[in-house]
Amino acid sequence: MDSKETKRTVPVPSVGADGEQPISQTPTASITEETTENNPPEKNYAELLRKMQRMNDPAYLPTISMNELYENVYQSRPPVIDGLLYPGTYLFAGAPKVGKSFLMAQLAYHVSHKGTVLYLALEDDHRRLQERLYRMFGMDGTNDLLFSICAKQVGSGLEEQLKRFVQEHPDTKLIIIDTLQKIREAGGDKYSYANDYEVVGKLKRLADACGVCLLLVHHTRKQQADDKFDMISGTNGLSGAADGAFLLQKEKRTDDTAILDVVGRDQQDQRLYLTKDKEHLTWTLERMETELWVEPPDPVLEAVAAFITAERPSWSGTATELAAVLQVDMKPNALAMRLNVRAGKLATEYHIRYENTRTHAGRSISLTLEPPQA
Repeated sequence: MDSKETKRTVPVPSVGADGEQPISQTPTASITEETTENNPPEKNYAELLRKMQRMNDPAYLPTISMNELYENVYQSRPPVIDGLLYPGTYLFAGAPKVGKSFLMAQLAYHVSHKGTVLYLALEDDHRRLQERLYRMFGMDGTNDLLFSICAKQVGSGLEEQLKRFVQEHPDTKLIIIDTLQKIREAGGDKYSYANDYEVVGKLKRLADACGVCLLLVHHTRKQQADDKFDMISGTNGLSGAADGAFLLQKEKRTDDTAILDVVGRDQQDQRLYLTKDKEHLTWTLERMETELWVEPPDPVLEAVAAFITAERPSWSGTATELAAVLQVDMKPNALAMRLNVRAGKLATEYHIRYENTRTHAGRSISLTLEPPQA
């Protein structure tokens, strides 16, 4: 989206999608390796057998303690558009002909400069797409924005199509499905809460597994509501399963101004005021109702960034050794826990990969400077 204000280009990490798995876990050893260090083989085998029997019990409920959470390092993916779009699944709703598809094309075009974008324009044909894109962007085309005007439905091959696409284009950042109604499963109780939740839930699981942002274009009802997001057509199961929602509205259909309301798990609620360029039919951000909250710098991460540089691109050692070289006033275990939790921010903002592993010699921390992603 074009903006008359200064663009925010420094990425901030997503707080994480539901169900994400740790990319590094402390301890990383298997159950057998863990128990071998301090226990005799007979006890190791008995403990392993007990754990396996417990996990096979139909009544077994997997749990994780707060301390174990702090010992894990979870994957954190950079935003697709800082402060606006993150990896996950979002609804983008508005009345028919309000300008959703033009805004979708604009988002797709700009994100394609960072990675591959797939746009399922299921209510268009190639001629209409050609005319729209030429009017909006002229001769400035790109090979990283791909379109399809037909696709299978959820539960009938769509998931496999999208997985194959991401496999063939591993730098995929964004997939837009315009519209959700076109890929819904046929038959059954299509508009129950359970069905709405399940259809978006299936797409969310796919987006989370592939690490992409999935944007589902949808319509609103004609009826007004106290909560604007209750105007999204269908039951609350749609928004309940999604990571967030966007609502584009005009006071009158002929207006060249619109309001875009945003809610989500990974970003603060916000309202954006947009104006449409009549010649190119692109949207411009005029102002935001509230400025985005910016997290203050973390002194520990800044100390790591000052230590890991192009002249010293990697380091490994214990938490005690790291606390000494960073000269931070923290106990080694507290420092390791802090870096476990902040590993995503360290990677996305400072481009430093952090790993905390356990070996027979003890725990080891490694820090590696990596080139920034596109």
